[in-house]
Amino acid sequence: MGRHAWAHRAECTYRLVLELRKLKKQIALLACLIFTFPNLVATQANALGHDSVASIFSRMASDKSLSNPAIVVMDNKTGEVVFEKNSTSPRKPASVLKLLSAAAAFSYLEPTHRFTTSLWVGAEKKSLVIQGSLDPWFSSNDAQAKKMGRTSLPRIESNALSSLKRENSGSTKNSTIYFSNLYSQDIANINSYFLKRGVRVTFKRVTSQKAIELSSQQILSSDSPELQEILAFTLTWSDNLLAERIARLASAAAGYPLNDVGVAQTFEDVFNNLGIDATNLVVQDGSGLSRENQMTALQAGKLLLKIRENPKLASLVEGFPIGGVSGTLRNRFLTTAPQAVGLIKAKTGKLRGTANLAGYVESGDREYAFVIFADRLIQSNKTEDRARLIMDKLLGKVAFPILTEEVPESSKELETTYTPAA
Repeated sequence: MGRHAWAHRAECTYRLVLELRKLKKQIALLACLIFTFPNLVATQANALGHDSVASIFSRMASDKSLSNPAIVVMDNKTGEVVFEKNSTSPRKPASVLKLLSAAAAFSYLEPTHRFTTSLWVGAEKKSLVIQGSLDPWFSSNDAQAKKMGRTSLPRIESNALSSLKRENSGSTKNSTIYFSNLYSQDIANINSYFLKRGVRVTFKRVTSQKAIELSSQQILSSDSPELQEILAFTLTWSDNLLAERIARLASAAAGYPLNDVGVAQTFEDVFNNLGIDATNLVVQDGSGLSRENQMTALQAGKLLLKIRENPKLASLVEGFPIGGVSGTLRNRFLTTAPQAVGLIKAKTGKLRGTANLAGYVESGDREYAFVIFADRLIQSNKTEDRARLIMDKLLGKVAFPILTEEVPESSKELETTYTPAA
């Protein structure tokens, strides 16, 4: 992946921060809607019961725009299946598979884990050593790295070149950079930096222990953000590269190879350890990009329940996109179901001919876990957009806030008692 793509991802994170600052405005919009529409005001805290929810999802399941989807809806508190159709049919999960990557990461790695990268003057003449730890989130933009607390690849590159020249009286001929636990793309980027400045060096991959032995004097050291922050970004923006790398890190931590075969075995273990039947689960990657991946709606639904109830996994929900507010759901529900803004947290899944959504919807004093796999659509933007529109409109009929305060008599009173942030 090129540097521009990485910079774009960093920019997306900054956009997320800006959007979160606008959260109060979204809440204000939701409040206005609640107090404007009498049918919402009259709704009690237990807005919709199981029968009503089942009826709404039944309409969704029978809508031709979704082309015979696989759906499951479960009461988050009791685990009861409220509605299902084709829930055991293997389907393409697309990026919903990232939920399993995240669950695997928290199953085998600590949420507070940080990835350390250090640059050293080598013990050998004309050598440098980079001791890595497979940091999945290097930044190719120094300013963004500082702002987000990420390890800056440009900082490593500039310090490596200046140190190599300083330690060798300006001569860089026949120089070697030893490295451990770095991704091939990161090494390619560093090599490109040197070549653009007319410097040719030899890169040699070594083991972690060998890298320590070859190191003499530390030049710099940098820690990544905590894993939980990296995962939140991955889920919010559906970052494919991060999901792949994190899934493989989980595989290595579980004792399997750092490849797709290891990821598949790790994911199966995660399901088994959580008490979820892994039958029909097919894993070809950690991001969901492969059209060969297979998962059932029921498996995804049970995973959502486990994420909510398992203390080790519960914080993953903080990274779910929020309808009408953040990430890949930031532009949804705003016009199709404005009353649902802020009440739906879900992971999107998008491939050609696929429009999936899996997460949680608040309905008064209840929360429902839902999975919608619409993976048999005609491959066109119009068809996929239509499917999402139907999903959003019907989910909007389920979503209701808990009304805990006395309702002002008019929207004019609301304007005097609630002032959103600028």
